[in-house]
Order: sequence, then C-alpha cells, then structure tokens
Amino acid sequence: MIPSERHVWHWCPQCRTEMTRRREGSEERPVCPACGVVQYLNPAPAAGIVLLREGRVCLVKRRFAPRQGEWTFPTGFMEWGEDPAETARREALEETGLEVTLTGLYAVESGVLPPDTPVVVIFYTAEETGGNLLAGDDAEEVGFFALDEMPGPIAFAAHRRVLERLHRDQAATAGETP
Repeated sequence: MIPSERHVWHWCPQCRTEMTRRREGSEERPVCPACGVVQYLNPAPAAGIVLLREGRVCLVKRRFAPRQGEWTFPTGFMEWGEDPAETARREALEETGLEVTLTGLYAVESGVLPPDTPVVVIFYTAEETGGNLLAGDDAEEVGFFALDEMPGPIAFAAHRRVLERLHRDQAATAGETP
C-alpha cells in the first residue's frame, strides 16, 4: 500500500530543507538531502479484545467517524508508553465499562482506517473480572451478540475477518461445519 501524499513530509522537521525521495531497502522514502532524516511511513498500532459471554461476542457501536454507527470489537490506538496489552484492557474499560483479564493472543490483523491510515490491530481473548456493561468513551452502544445475529454493519475488514475466524472456531468446537 502506498501512503497518501498527505502523510508525507514536504519539509524536514529537523532542518527545514525540502524533502526529496531515495530508495532505502525495498522502499522509496522521503529523505532530507541536507541532514539525512528519513521518514518511515509506518502503520499505527492498535489493540482490542475478543470477549465472549455465554457464546455471544461483545461489540461496540461507534459514536464517531470514521464508520460512525457501525460495530467493532472494543479496540483503540496505543498511547505513547503503553504496551498492547494495556491498550486492550484500557479500551475495554473505556468502551464497555468492563474490567477484563487477557487470556491469550487471538489475532493480528492489518487494515486501513479511513480515509487512508494503515493500522495493525492486536486482538486478545479476554475474560470479564468486574465492572458494569455500559457504553462509554467513543462507544454509542455496547452489547453481546450471537455470531449469526450481528447487530448491524461491522465497520472494518480486520474486525470482520476476526469475527469470521471466531465463527469458524466456535463451529469447530461444536463439531459443526460453518
């Protein structure tokens, strides 16, 4: 994926020289011809949880754009100095009101946050340890849903892929064919 030009520095943040492009490794990258600063256009890291209650999955309805009104796992971007597990627990509490313990790594997915921000999302399985189910922060609604009865459109392809995997895993555990 080639990043949007709006993400590319046109002027060096260190010395204010106009940036040029140079091949570095397998990519052509913005580089300052004066001081050598290279801009690496990396994806933004995010983390979230896959939380089940009696075979139903926890989803939140997005309060804000992008994809306002559509559904996702409780997920968000990592803060500076935060590790992915902390992010997943924090986002769970902020968006669902639930305290959770992470029980394992479930999936790592890449995607694009509209309009053009590449992301890597780390999904953990989780168990409830406290709190009260209540939509908060940037979640308009929260609930638990059967995998064959989704509440509405799922906002992002990465979340749809995780839901498809979860459906296959549950069917395999039940000895069914999805």
